[in-house]
Amino acid sequence: MKRISVFCGSNLGARTTYVTAAHELGELLARRGIGIVYGGGNIGLMGILADAALESGGEVIGVVPESLVDKELAHRGLTELHIVPSLHDRRAKMMELGDGFIALPGGYSTINEFCDVLTWAQYGFHQKPCGLLNLDGYFYHMLAMFDHAVGERFMRPHLRSLILEDWNPNDLLEKLLAYEPVPLSPLAEAIRR
Repeated sequence: MKRISVFCGSNLGARTTYVTAAHELGELLARRGIGIVYGGGNIGLMGILADAALESGGEVIGVVPESLVDKELAHRGLTELHIVPSLHDRRAKMMELGDGFIALPGGYSTINEFCDVLTWAQYGFHQKPCGLLNLDGYFYHMLAMFDHAVGERFMRPHLRSLILEDWNPNDLLEKLLAYEPVPLSPLAEAIRR
């Protein structure tokens, strides 16, 4: 795995564990020689992640919409900075550049980006691993909602297994590295044709 796209908050959050884990993940990926692709910001968990990886000699590629560059929120010390027209273009570029995906705690954008890559996996547009760094149970309610969707037959059980999850950055990385793609459904096979 050459690069992992990381989705995370532009705020620090309410718990120091979020900041500590973002820093630890940035260092870990750099030490393992795995580049980071992320939203390109210099604030919040995004800034912590990027700075930790850069300080450890890692590759960090930012993908930021023009509107955020204009607000001076783009990190200017990255290995590469891609400036794109929109949030949609940012997601597409992060998907293209990453060999896997990790979401840390964050708000609407983080959750939306992670759900996008899950949806693309569901339809067979990629077979890359998707992981949640479930710090202090941050994603438990979202995972419970997905379990409920399976129980109510809006989601097939094998699609729920697309989500890898752990609270420890190293253990989650090991799960991503060991990931075996889920067989595609007949619908996904038909869409890919």
